[in-house]
Amino acid sequence: MPLAPNWPAFALGLSFGVVASQAGLGVLAATLMSATTYAGSAQFAAVTLFGAGAGIPVALTTASLLNVRYLPMGIAVAPWFGGPWWRRFGEAQMIVDESWILAQQPGGGFDKGVMHRIALSFLALWVTGTALGAHFGSGIGSLERFGLDAIVPAMFLGLLVPRLREPGERRVSLAAALIALATTPVAPPGVPVLLALGASLLGRRS
Repeated sequence: MPLAPNWPAFALGLSFGVVASQAGLGVLAATLMSATTYAGSAQFAAVTLFGAGAGIPVALTTASLLNVRYLPMGIAVAPWFGGPWWRRFGEAQMIVDESWILAQQPGGGFDKGVMHRIALSFLALWVTGTALGAHFGSGIGSLERFGLDAIVPAMFLGLLVPRLREPGERRVSLAAALIALATTPVAPPGVPVLLALGASLLGRRS
């Protein structure tokens, strides 16, 4: 399957670097976080909460809740991962939203080669964008000024739309979206994601 353009990874990294800079993180700290954590939404949540005055435990808990979604994603593709534990562990680090979705094959298959290429190229652009965003954060100013605040939802919508060709997929996605929208104003950060994830798993099993 053709690989999607990777420019959103750079824009996302640039956005995160700006947010991290405005939250008080230096260039080195922000860049190392992107290189070692490699979890966009969780990093945004953690740094935003930290910059707003929340303690480190709150920021880390929220980031962890957001990353729980990788558990069922990993379970779903586990049959395609073989070899010793250390190899499976290393390859599992390449499971991110973009690589997991784009590596799916017709008929239920999974292409690890596609996953590796997407994940590694995204990582390089994500880290580079973070470093530049953190370095020039004060000069860039507000993300809304350049529309960078819309990058994350636009990217996820772009990944979601091709998956909605089947009626079952549409029903599950709509139910999960409605649950997330309804609970976001009242639930702690990260919990709406878990509730939507639970609804998606139940919907797929029914």
